[in-house]
Amino acid sequence: MVCIGSLRALVLRAAAGAGAGRRRGARVLCGRAVDACVTPRARGFRAVAGARANMMLDPSSDADSAAPAGQLQLQRRTAAAVAQPQDGGYASGGWQREDGKLKCGYSSFRGKRSTMEDFYDVKLTEIDGQAVSLFGVFDGHGGSRAAEYLKEHLFENLMKHPKFLSDTKLAISETYQKTDADFLESESNAFRDDGSTASTAVLVGGHLYVANVGDSRAVVSKAGKAMALSVDHKPNRSDERKRIENAGGVVIWAGTWRVGGVLAMSRAFGNRLLKPFVVAEPEIQEQVFDGELESLVLASDGLWDAVENEEAVSLAKTEDVPESAARKLTEIAYSRGSADNITCIVVQFQHDKTG
Repeated sequence: MVCIGSLRALVLRAAAGAGAGRRRGARVLCGRAVDACVTPRARGFRAVAGARANMMLDPSSDADSAAPAGQLQLQRRTAAAVAQPQDGGYASGGWQREDGKLKCGYSSFRGKRSTMEDFYDVKLTEIDGQAVSLFGVFDGHGGSRAAEYLKEHLFENLMKHPKFLSDTKLAISETYQKTDADFLESESNAFRDDGSTASTAVLVGGHLYVANVGDSRAVVSKAGKAMALSVDHKPNRSDERKRIENAGGVVIWAGTWRVGGVLAMSRAFGNRLLKPFVVAEPEIQEQVFDGELESLVLASDGLWDAVENEEAVSLAKTEDVPESAARKLTEIAYSRGSADNITCIVVQFQHDKTG
């Protein structure tokens, strides 16, 4: 994702006018950190045979950490995708749960870009005896730091939210915005202004929650049909344009529609100079996890620029191994001329048809 730095002066003037006297909103505190340990021999989860050598698991710890009263106790059984492609590199891998209900695979490729700004995260864990699965794709622009920060902190913050299990939608919304504020604070002395999208899916309590900020996208196959569970945040969306202009911003054509003539998306993490026009408030959609839900594809716009929704979920259904589906999708997008980094997560849901 690329923004036009030469027009930044315009944004600074617009932000200065709109930001006079503006106060930062209160942050939502999610409590003290608690341990979420990872083990390659975690009971209930195992790596898919044939996964790439550059896929690895975090080391485990056998010590349980007692959470303060009223906060979640994160259990030890966790699997997480932590390998990331280096500049010029490629990463892929996958896991499946031993209960057979879920298989997932990922593929991430620098493609034709000179640098790699995509990151991703996959966590299969258990909280208070309940299986939880989290998947995320983060597409950076103007640098990789924002996307990397989301990979490191977004899901950890979410799992520590005191209402993660009882009010998941609220927890997601508050965690997105708190993590954005934390990132901006961590970068307050940095001479850069990068940002990132976030497309995430959380499976918990028999429900699938898909949250989106930016123009990465989530698509499911439901009862044999492709269904987008996110709508790209573009500045020329009528509702987004109205929100930006009401906040004192402008949407300008500069090769494509851009906020302040700079950023080609209307919501993102980071991008300090474009606050409050570019926000990290997610749009969240919820689906019941039933027999009609067959597969899920999360990907950065490097994939969606070249692959249609229907084609993506069709391939995700026909491949037995989701890692293979993710690899094929990135290869197809690259072969069709996608000029961006390409990152894709494919999740296949298995249902007990006799149940």
